[in-house]
Amino acid sequence: MQIESPPVDRDTPKPQGERRGLVLVHTGNGKGKSTAAFGLALRAHGRGKAVKVYQFMKVPSARFGEHRLFEQLGIPIEGLGDGFSWKSRDLEHSAELARAGWARAEATLRAGEHFMVVLDEIMYPLRYGWVPLDAVLTALRERPPHVHVVLTGRGAPDELIALADTVTEMALVKHHFNAGVPAQRGIED
Repeated sequence: MQIESPPVDRDTPKPQGERRGLVLVHTGNGKGKSTAAFGLALRAHGRGKAVKVYQFMKVPSARFGEHRLFEQLGIPIEGLGDGFSWKSRDLEHSAELARAGWARAEATLRAGEHFMVVLDEIMYPLRYGWVPLDAVLTALRERPPHVHVVLTGRGAPDELIALADTVTEMALVKHHFNAGVPAQRGIED
């Protein structure tokens, strides 16, 4: 590791624009997309802001770590799906759930009652054609100007990346699963 001197001067100009709702995308093959989105939700909630989390691939009855904590903190989190496609017994039913879930999430975006809306794992139903990309892009453009939206999942479409204000691509460098270590509670859930 190369040791470097800490900066003593700001190397970028201070932004002068107006504050407004942002579209933030966490994508890529690395771990941490949902975790980063949940961190933003916690940060906003900690500032007394209204937050709503939708999870497109989790079942409504899911009780993962984030559900337990968000319930304790009073952050609404809602599973909209029936699990990942390889676990589904009926992909048409999965598609119907995704469309119904998108209708709920879109209504929340447009209502403007929340400072932040998290659309966790929405890239899967977008990529599978279960939720139309144009509808999502339109809702993002037409949402009230104060609403921040965080979208997560692998393979974010180019059109969404172009629309977003901030895009972070999580890169896979190394993963314990490749060494034969299974998912662990408190890390993956």
